[in-house]
Amino acid sequence: MGRLAALGSGARQLLRRRGAAASLLLAVALPLGVQDPYLMDIAVMALIYMTVAVGLNVVVGYAGLLDLGHAAYFAVGAYTAALLTQRAGLSFTLALPASGAVAMALGSLIGLLVLRLRRDYLAIVTLGFGEITRITATNLDATGGPSGIFGLAPPSLLGLRLERPVHYYYTTLALLVIAACAAARLRESRIGRAWAFLREDEEAAEAMGIRTLSYRLLAYQIGTFCAGVAGAIFAMKMTAVAPASFGFMRSVLFLLAVIVGGAGSVPGALLGGALVTILPELLRPVAGFRYLIFGAALVLLMLFRPTGLWPAPRRAEE
Repeated sequence: MGRLAALGSGARQLLRRRGAAASLLLAVALPLGVQDPYLMDIAVMALIYMTVAVGLNVVVGYAGLLDLGHAAYFAVGAYTAALLTQRAGLSFTLALPASGAVAMALGSLIGLLVLRLRRDYLAIVTLGFGEITRITATNLDATGGPSGIFGLAPPSLLGLRLERPVHYYYTTLALLVIAACAAARLRESRIGRAWAFLREDEEAAEAMGIRTLSYRLLAYQIGTFCAGVAGAIFAMKMTAVAPASFGFMRSVLFLLAVIVGGAGSVPGALLGGALVTILPELLRPVAGFRYLIFGAALVLLMLFRPTGLWPAPRRAEE
């Protein structure tokens, strides 16, 4: 029986690897068959959402922390990239990792203050921080006030000028692959197992010697870094950044991407990020009702598939 179980597990891993390879090949070949700039813009936005969802999945799915203000770090990354490239004259090659680092530094500071809270209290505090960030950006002269920062020039990354949607597509795809592979490896690591203990029973994890605050902070740092990098690409792609782009609904969509796909599942986060981007666009013909239809579909999903469309194997077994 043990050998059969091992063989079954090995076969599932082989199928997952082949599925991941096939999906990557399809993603790489997608621009060859899509010539419409509008469709390419949607594809780029989907990849940006998927990158944020992979990072937020570490926070919500792995460590069990409910964050309702993740758009704040997305905004910090966007504003950092805009300020460094337009006003400081820094190249985007340096501004991109710097945006993630600034978002992570802010996440570390906020995390040290709020990660001792649990569940609903943590959600309320992160929601408040998200709104504080948006209001601060609206009132600061350095961030352009309500109008934001606009007229961002097409950036250069590693000597390649990003001028067309397909350039942003491949750049974001490369970053997404790195983030997804790192998240998948972390899930199976010693750190991932500590996060699983934390998520299921924090008191028991602390009694076993797991440094709960340190592991929660690490998860938060990873999630905020991914959001900051994705925000930098978003700012340069849109050639502008304004506070209205980072409201509460943006945080809700990021969280929905994780929940719809399946919390704790990397493929689920990718699927959820794509769905929350593409479905509202498909419902544009019924613009007056599209969010009603979208919301009804989410309610049905939570009723009949509460673990998400692609849950983690462990969650599916439970």
